[in-house]
Amino acid sequence: MDWEDRLDAWELELELTAQLEGSDWVTLDRAAADTGASRAALRTWYRTGQIPSRLVDGPHGPQRLVPLALVAARAQASPRLRRSAERRLADQAEVEILRHRVDQLELRLASVEGRLPPEPGRPASEPR
Repeated sequence: MDWEDRLDAWELELELTAQLEGSDWVTLDRAAADTGASRAALRTWYRTGQIPSRLVDGPHGPQRLVPLALVAARAQASPRLRRSAERRLADQAEVEILRHRVDQLELRLASVEGRLPPEPGRPASEPR
C-alpha cells in the first residue's frame, strides 16, 4: 500500500466519522430489531453502499456493525418498511381497542350478575 492509498483511506475514514457523529454502531440483529428492516435488506444496503458498515471482532468471531442512525434514516425512506410499520401500529391499535371492549363487557357482565336473584340453596354472597 502506498501513501496515496493510505491518505485516501484516512480521508474516507474522516468523512465517515463526520457522517456518523452521534450515531451508535450496532450489530445487524439490533439494527433490524430497532428499525424493522430485515437482515437481508441491511446486507443489501451496505453491499450497495447505501449505508456504511465495518467488521469487528465479536465474542464468536467477526461481526458486522452498522450505524443505527443511518439505518433508521434509510429505513424511513423505504416505502415497504413504512407500510409495514404502519400495519404494525394499526394492529397494535386494534388490539388495544379489543382489550377495551373486553374490559367493558366484563364490567357489564359483573353488573348483570349482581342483579340476578340468588339461586335456591346457594347464599347470595357465593360466586356463581
